[in-house]
Amino acid sequence: MTISAEPIIYGLIFIGVLLLVQGIYLTVFGKSISLNSRVNRRMEMLDKGAAREEVMEKLRKEMSQHLRSRRFPLYSILASKAQKAAIAFSPKQLILLMGAMAALAFVGLTLGTGTALPIRAAVSVAMGVGGVFMWISMQAKKRMGLLEEQLPDAIELMVRSLKVGHPFSSAVSIVATEVSDPLATEFGIIADEAAFGRDVGEALKDMAERLDMQDLRFLAVAVTIQQQSGGNLAEILAGLAKVIRARFRLFRRVKAITAEAQWSGKFLSGFPLLALVGIQLLDPNYYDKVMDHPWFIPACLVVGAFLTINLFVMRALVNIKV
Repeated sequence: MTISAEPIIYGLIFIGVLLLVQGIYLTVFGKSISLNSRVNRRMEMLDKGAAREEVMEKLRKEMSQHLRSRRFPLYSILASKAQKAAIAFSPKQLILLMGAMAALAFVGLTLGTGTALPIRAAVSVAMGVGGVFMWISMQAKKRMGLLEEQLPDAIELMVRSLKVGHPFSSAVSIVATEVSDPLATEFGIIADEAAFGRDVGEALKDMAERLDMQDLRFLAVAVTIQQQSGGNLAEILAGLAKVIRARFRLFRRVKAITAEAQWSGKFLSGFPLLALVGIQLLDPNYYDKVMDHPWFIPACLVVGAFLTINLFVMRALVNIKV
């Protein structure tokens, strides 16, 4: 029994799919849309000569197009994550991208492996859909993390602006120009909507629901209550900033405490696979006597199922809401 290079080829092709999706995205929309860029995308679009209304409509369309497409069976599995990631690709473009990645994966598997056609087709579809889904998930996680980290600083900037006498709409505009993306573009849309007559509290509430972000809901509720009953908004927002920072520190502490359990679950699920590879390297004929047994394949499937369940169980045990 010899070690096959096909699993390595599968892994390399899947990694290539992820990198290709990211490359296509940056090529089509430019580096300013990358979360690694410090460029304010909204301000860059305005600097290029686009009208304020056109920029607002384009960004609003990008940020709301995915939830409207949840009725599509295939697309519904990633609509929520694509919404949080603010993917500029339209739903149709993402579905086409899945198909293109699946086709490229099929070509790679055909050239690099000798597996049967049905297996290559199934694996190619899994790589195309799974690669795009994983890329969107990583983008959404990264973007939401940046938003949560930026929000307390943005609220404190609004507090300072209110204390020197600026109206709340001006404070929102200052955040849209002074902080970096992704929060700058989000608040820039709110500032543009307020300039065209929309209620700021309503706009904040819609953004909080679209992003499904609890801290933004707190901000929207605070602004709405102040608009209806009055009060010192600067003091309210200053207290809110302290609460958000405290929640953020608590969340980081919980994440640090549960990190050991998370990695333990990953290690326990990955160790049997590493042991299998090690055994094959040390003794390639170790499983020859049992491979022909009728229970060998079912047993492998059962072990694989338990390893997968272990990941979900460990994640559920350490998924503590703050």
